[in-house]
Amino acid sequence: MKPFLVGLALALLVPMAAHRATAQSAPVVPLDRVVAVVDEGVVLQSELDREVDRVTKQFASGPQQLPPRDVLEHQLLDRLILEKLQIARADSTGVKVSDAEVDQALTTIAQQNKMEVSQLRGAIERQGVDYDQFRKGVRDQLILQRLRQRVSQSRVHISDAEVDSLIKNGNVHQGQIHLGYIVINVPDGATPAQIDAAHATADEAKKQIDGGMDFAAAAIRYSNAENALQGGDLGWRSANELPPALVDAAEKLQEGQVSEPLRGPNGFHLIKLLGKRDSGAQMVTEYHARHILIKPSELVSSDQAEKAATAVRQRIVAGEDFAKAAKESSEDTATARLGGDLGWFSGDAYGSKVAQTLQGMKKDDISEPFQTDAGWHVLQLLDTRTADKAGELQRDEAKNILFQRKAEDEYQSFLRQMRSEAYVDIRLPGGKASADTKPGTP
Repeated sequence: MKPFLVGLALALLVPMAAHRATAQSAPVVPLDRVVAVVDEGVVLQSELDREVDRVTKQFASGPQQLPPRDVLEHQLLDRLILEKLQIARADSTGVKVSDAEVDQALTTIAQQNKMEVSQLRGAIERQGVDYDQFRKGVRDQLILQRLRQRVSQSRVHISDAEVDSLIKNGNVHQGQIHLGYIVINVPDGATPAQIDAAHATADEAKKQIDGGMDFAAAAIRYSNAENALQGGDLGWRSANELPPALVDAAEKLQEGQVSEPLRGPNGFHLIKLLGKRDSGAQMVTEYHARHILIKPSELVSSDQAEKAATAVRQRIVAGEDFAKAAKESSEDTATARLGGDLGWFSGDAYGSKVAQTLQGMKKDDISEPFQTDAGWHVLQLLDTRTADKAGELQRDEAKNILFQRKAEDEYQSFLRQMRSEAYVDIRLPGGKASADTKPGTP
């Protein structure tokens, strides 16, 4: 259905529904309205209201940190529009997230809050949030993460020469920094007037911060970054993960200081240095282990896969050779023929759940079945050792530096291109429909 037909169809529902309500002498219930048409989809007022309500509750103890409601609505609407476009692109390119993966994410969220999933559900509903909507939100965020990974991996290429050059020039930083971050975006192909306007906004944000406004409040009010509503907090990051210009600016700041506006490729930036800390030692614990993997599928539910993994473990504990069981039962084609042998690897090589399981095991232990994104695993720890990985870690760190720098720029470019090519008709009062619609689109 074309965008203007979507709007027309929804508009026609209003008088029809109102007529039925009048005829039945029933109370009139306000109907949802469209606040934006996004390609072949829409953003509804109820969706926007939920986001506004969520953010308002989040800042209930400091409502003065939020911008005026109309400004907040437009900020959140822009975010919803971009999410709709990303979800649609993910769907059209085959990015999927299974129910089992959503369940695992909810379990992780519950564990982080020291709860069972049932307790998490109760806590969410007591806050007046519909659990199904919360679950959908978790699924959408997983889809967005997967789309970002796919776009970055397809667009970013790192050569050995780039890695060698980075290491040779001494640009692999040690330690971590904690930054607050504000960005005032400048669109692709911006006019001098648009650049001047963004610069003026950045100057105004700096002036307000110097005048006593909390940096987090300024981020909420002025920043276009994805983490704006988290006060612009980037958390602790390796200095290598951040753009060199931000790291260089941070090195000139004392803890608590805020930079002057910095011109970057996508706009004007302000940073606040919240802290610095040194890196730990380069000694790494390595594990030699083997595993058996049972995968859920359209024909095998997660519960059935878990039961199959449990049955295999019971056979091994009863005396069956682990390698024999792996060759017969494991669905990891890369290791099954090797008796499940994973070789030597660092603890986080196969994800946090594998690392967490290994940390609680002794030599020759057989783990209870546990779940990762790949499926259900049974793990045997064969041995451990400590190795000095300074050289390898430096090279890995250099690759990660280059990837992170390029990936962020590439994904932002991808988002800007996707947004510029989309049909977007903003119907929120004060919306700039003409500026958000592709040329030639009715």
